[in-house]
Order: sequence, then structure tokens, then C-alpha cells
Amino acid sequence: MSHDRSGPAPSVPEQPWPEQYQALADAATNPLLAAFYRAGCPAPETPMSEIPMVALDFETTGLDPNQHSIVSIGLVPFTLDGIQLGRARHWIVRPQLPLHQTSIEIHGITHSDIDKAPDLQEVLGDLFAELNGRVTVVHYRAIERPFLDVALKWRLGEGIRFPVLDTMAIEAHLHPNRQRSRWQKLTGKTPVSIRLADSRARYGLPHYAAHNALIDAMATAELLQAQVLHHFNPQTPIGDLWL
Repeated sequence: MSHDRSGPAPSVPEQPWPEQYQALADAATNPLLAAFYRAGCPAPETPMSEIPMVALDFETTGLDPNQHSIVSIGLVPFTLDGIQLGRARHWIVRPQLPLHQTSIEIHGITHSDIDKAPDLQEVLGDLFAELNGRVTVVHYRAIERPFLDVALKWRLGEGIRFPVLDTMAIEAHLHPNRQRSRWQKLTGKTPVSIRLADSRARYGLPHYAAHNALIDAMATAELLQAQVLHHFNPQTPIGDLWL
């Protein structure tokens, strides 16, 4: 999908995230984005145990944010101590271009599901009500952050910047040698997978059906809790893990 993205996100120097939020709040012209930045960002030295988080997952029509669209959003607020299922949200939204059969086969969202679905802009108020003041957690940061940035540039004329905790990146760090050696290939040993379901299995977490945005958001929240429990600790500074 080709977007006219006049009015790009304000350019700010590479500073710690709290300082970036202050600069972006001053520069933002859209009230939703200004409120998002004014809600603030924790200092990098803040322990993980004190961080309010929100697991976020998008299902999309493809993998390129400049050519594809968001079709569903799932989010689950949580902390290391618990998941706030009562505040979990799930939206199906109407993409700008028709669905492709390939994406329908992956996430199961059909033309009839989106015919009367709202545009993303109609749910932005509710979405930001849960994002504001929380650190976003994703599994594979090349989806949620860039797709939201492009979608907001298209609808609001401004993009968005925010840190993420990426559970896939954490697994990649924990398992850096994922390519099989020649001997491992000969013996049929399977490589370590950092996909969401496979990562959860390593921690004994239950299997969930994939490619539903709400279920994947919950799965991501539980995975981060397990990662911190097994490999870090509640006093780990958030700045050690976010990207």
C-alpha cells in the first residue's frame, strides 16, 4: 500500500527514552500522541518489578509496513506479578487494501470479518488508553513498532517512537548459536527455534493456538515473565532489556 506520509515524525537526538519522550511531547501536534508522550517513560535504571507493561500483537496482511496493513490488534496489560486479563483488548480493523488469501490462511480473518470493521483510526483512543504510561512488550519488534508508526503517519500525519521489550530478541541473545553444525545436521539435531510457541515450550508454558492477536499478546506477556524469572531477576533495570 502506498501512503502519502507528509509530515514525518519529529526528529530528535538519540537521548535516553525519558528525555526523548519530553522532546516528542513538545513537538507532537496530535493530541493523542502528545498525551502518549506526556504519560512518560520510566528511567532506564527502574527495576523490572516496578514497570507497568502492555503486551501488544498485530495480525497484518503481510510483513512490509509500507505495503501491508494491520487487520487485528491484541493487547494485555501486565506486570511481573500478574496479567490483567480484565483489561485485555482485541480489535479487528479494516485494512486499506483487500485481504490476500495467504494472510487469510495465516490469521483466519476473512473478508466478512472486516466488511463492517472500523478503521484503525476509530479505535486509536481506546488503544492509546492502554499504551499510555506502559512499556510495550512484543515478540519480534519488526512488526508492531513499524506498522503502528506507518499507520499513524497515514492517519494522523505523525509517526511514533517508543521503546519495546522484545521477547524474541531476548531468546536470540540467550541462544546465539542457533545454526546447526555439520555434525548436528548429520545426526538430525533440530536447531533452536526462537518462534513464540517454541520459546514458550522451553519454559514449560502451555501451548496456545497461534496467529490470534489477543492470544499471542497473552502468550508474549507470559513468556517475558518466564524469561525474567529464569534468566534475570525483578531488580534487573528496564534499560538492560528494552530496545
